[in-house]
Amino acid sequence: MQNIIDTPVNRRGLLSAGIFGGLAVAAGGTSVAAPLIPAPRLRPEVRARALAAMSRHVGRIKVRDLIGICDFDDSSATPRFHLLDVASGKVDSLLVAHGRGSDPSHTGWLQKFSNVMGSAASSSGAFITAEEYYGNHGRSRRVDGLDGSNNNARARAVVIHGAWYAERQMIAQHGKLGRSEGCFAFGESDLAQVMARLGPGRLIYADKVDRA
Repeated sequence: MQNIIDTPVNRRGLLSAGIFGGLAVAAGGTSVAAPLIPAPRLRPEVRARALAAMSRHVGRIKVRDLIGICDFDDSSATPRFHLLDVASGKVDSLLVAHGRGSDPSHTGWLQKFSNVMGSAASSSGAFITAEEYYGNHGRSRRVDGLDGSNNNARARAVVIHGAWYAERQMIAQHGKLGRSEGCFAFGESDLAQVMARLGPGRLIYADKVDRA
């Protein structure tokens, strides 16, 4: 059972300081190290932007029951990829890595977006999920960018895939996830869920509201 940090107070300072050690009691009563995962939160303003993106691209988004929303205002130690059931409002939140070009110093926080070839950065905006394939990272799904901020996504090989460096144990060891080449990289333990629920024709929306 994961431990939860459920406070916004000095969240960034705590994460930057690497305070992620914790204790979880195993069945036999032995204390074992476990990562402290900050409580997930889908902020209303990010949700509103994602729904606006769906309306803006309604002609392209044919399957509108579920949206993947990536809130890059949160650190990589926070479950910041939100699967929103549009009808019920139910949200499931997962860990996801950002691109190394978006965080050159590997702070755990996305610093910038880029749509430039070779940038290895994450891009912002609306994406549509496309075909599944097996590549260098195993089971993967291509995405196409729908905005000027991400329309090079396919050419840049920005995809959904699993990665060892996106597992929660990375937080216990390093206080943050590793970085991708700009892809939406999930822990292998979460990949099957993402692939099943974000099939072809669905919206992924990525943003960072506070860009100051």
